[in-house]
Amino acid sequence: MNPFEHGEVFVLDDGGEVDMDFGHYERFLDIRCKSTWNLTMGKVFHMVREKERRGDYLGKTVQYIPHVTDIIKDHIYHIAEEGAADLIIIEIGGTVGDIENELFLEAMRQMKEDVGKAHIIYIHLTYVPIPHGVGEQKSKPTQQSVTLLKQRGIFPDIIIGRCAEFLTKEIRSKISTFCDVSPEAVITGLDVNDIYEIPLIFEKEGLAEIIHKKLTIYSPPDLRRWKKLIENIRNPTREITIAICGKYTKLEDSYASIIESLHHCSAHLGCRINLRWIETTDLSDTSVLDGVAGVIVPGGFGVRGTEGKIEIIRRAREENIPFLGLCLGLQLAVVEYARGVCTLTGANSTEFDPDTPHPVIDILPEQKAITEKGGTMRLGAYEAVVKKGTRVNTLYRSLAISERHRHRYEVNPEYHKILTDKGLVFSGMSRDRRLVEFIELPHLKYFVATQAHPELKSRMDQPSPLFYGFVQACLGEG
Repeated sequence: MNPFEHGEVFVLDDGGEVDMDFGHYERFLDIRCKSTWNLTMGKVFHMVREKERRGDYLGKTVQYIPHVTDIIKDHIYHIAEEGAADLIIIEIGGTVGDIENELFLEAMRQMKEDVGKAHIIYIHLTYVPIPHGVGEQKSKPTQQSVTLLKQRGIFPDIIIGRCAEFLTKEIRSKISTFCDVSPEAVITGLDVNDIYEIPLIFEKEGLAEIIHKKLTIYSPPDLRRWKKLIENIRNPTREITIAICGKYTKLEDSYASIIESLHHCSAHLGCRINLRWIETTDLSDTSVLDGVAGVIVPGGFGVRGTEGKIEIIRRAREENIPFLGLCLGLQLAVVEYARGVCTLTGANSTEFDPDTPHPVIDILPEQKAITEKGGTMRLGAYEAVVKKGTRVNTLYRSLAISERHRHRYEVNPEYHKILTDKGLVFSGMSRDRRLVEFIELPHLKYFVATQAHPELKSRMDQPSPLFYGFVQACLGEG
């Protein structure tokens, strides 16, 4: 997935690469998603073709209905059974009327007959604009999309109207009349500065109560701690600026989970974090770091911007500016240390310079024979054994850590000895001691990097330990 087209590629524990929306589901529901939960039309057609080739259809003509819709439903039922689920949330992406989601909508219509109307609830998200110069909420887009939905046999039980303001009594009444839902079931999906306010708004709007009545369930949400964290964000007692140095800085969605992880730290530390986006492609000097409290170098692929990032890391190390490196950030920190401290002139990653005299970062030999795209990558959750007494050990409070990965290059084992002899601490390693998972420089305020992506598992209730320690160091704590 291209970050410019899709935003962040969200990686799951099982190695699935999915849309960034899965990150929001994991963060809000505090669950671990699986790649099988991401069902695309391409996957569906692939399953249909496999069944046909196996002879499952016994030579019959394969049709969109019932064969394709049955595949969709059976897949969902299998997920429910496998996970012993009490409740399943299914999001149909796109817009009603898109050709891409027609078969998914038909499958959802059929499911009402399968499970019974008392066991299914349809929630339709729509748009309520306020045209410039008019200053009045308009219901036409909602009326039209609901009409299209009804033409497909789906009658929404709840309508969430995305709007810049709370829906007025008049607009709720109009939507209720034209769309055949009760006024109480017309809910405001308010545009907010902080997405974590949405659960509080939905609770205020009575969404949970409607769902409880329709599905005859009762699980009242306890949002007291959530409200306290939101208050910390709204009323911070201090403020810092953190630099994020990468090459996708014009599209902040490329670093969505990093932003969320910092947001989680803000809520717990009562601190406003201002972000300074630094494009490293044509970086001429490091004065862009003047005044920042800390530096993050995130993951990425390709040579563009790498030398700029190395310069950023050098200044952070030499001037004791708190530094957090993620994936590529660890690799470039190793390259910088090899050049600047180990005096290995020309040290580099073979990803950027195949002819480097010192390939401190390289693809391991057993991976080089793999030619399938993505096949050489370490994807998903991997365990690291942590060195006792290190900063990483203190932050995680554990000697075994599992974080998610998405990379193909590693710290070259041939250079482990010289790097550690010169003071670089390998604070986390793979169980076979071959792969470097965490590095740190203990004598600095905070110089920690990981080959993983800890931002993917950060939660509002439980911020990522590496990010939390980093922000503490930026505040002069910890």
